[in-house]
Amino acid sequence: MPVKIRFIPGDKANLMTASRKPHIVPPCDEAIELVHQDDCLLVINKPQPMLSTPGRLPENRDSAITRLRAQHPSAELVHRLDMATSGLMVIALSKPATRHLSRQFQQRQVEKSYCAMLQGHVAIDSGEINLPIITDWPRRPLQKICHETGKPALTRYQVLEHCDNHTTRVRFTPVTGRSHQLRIHSLAIGHPILGCQLYHQAGSATLAKRLLLHAEKLGFYHPITEQWMTFECPAPF
Repeated sequence: MPVKIRFIPGDKANLMTASRKPHIVPPCDEAIELVHQDDCLLVINKPQPMLSTPGRLPENRDSAITRLRAQHPSAELVHRLDMATSGLMVIALSKPATRHLSRQFQQRQVEKSYCAMLQGHVAIDSGEINLPIITDWPRRPLQKICHETGKPALTRYQVLEHCDNHTTRVRFTPVTGRSHQLRIHSLAIGHPILGCQLYHQAGSATLAKRLLLHAEKLGFYHPITEQWMTFECPAPF
């Protein structure tokens, strides 16, 4: 059943600086859906806009792990989703489970796929986007394509539907897990994800009320039984 843990805002005093206004994450009143639970892990459907882990500011204390620890004090993150991305996450409930699951992510044994809505009609029905990514330090948290010093980043995609409003529904399967990888790669091929406020063109940021990116499938080996487990959660768009 959905887990609802309400967030009580912290003290907002003395957060402003003379040089930069701090970023405050919009409140998220939606519940975290508990998809699976056993003795060593949880699988959740994270809503958006919700941080995976708390931010530095008191106003940004609300997050998926903060809410879950209210009922599961031993909960630990083994991977993250961006605040604006919804979908499936696995949460470890013990140190051995954390190590086991983290190793699977590091060794790319985990199966992940995302559903996204892109601007325009993608001409080629399937393919790979292989473009290296690096932090755009003067404009953090933005990332950018950099062929000289960027880290390898590979995304596979499959067109699911060409829609009447000149958009395309795709399935992304990231091989690597760089920050903002799917958003940057989409923009790089000329088809940004609708609703993305960071990487956009020709009004794509205003074509949806939220980032239309959702982690729809997650597969991994159970830390105790070693059994392969697969979970699916359809996109809400």
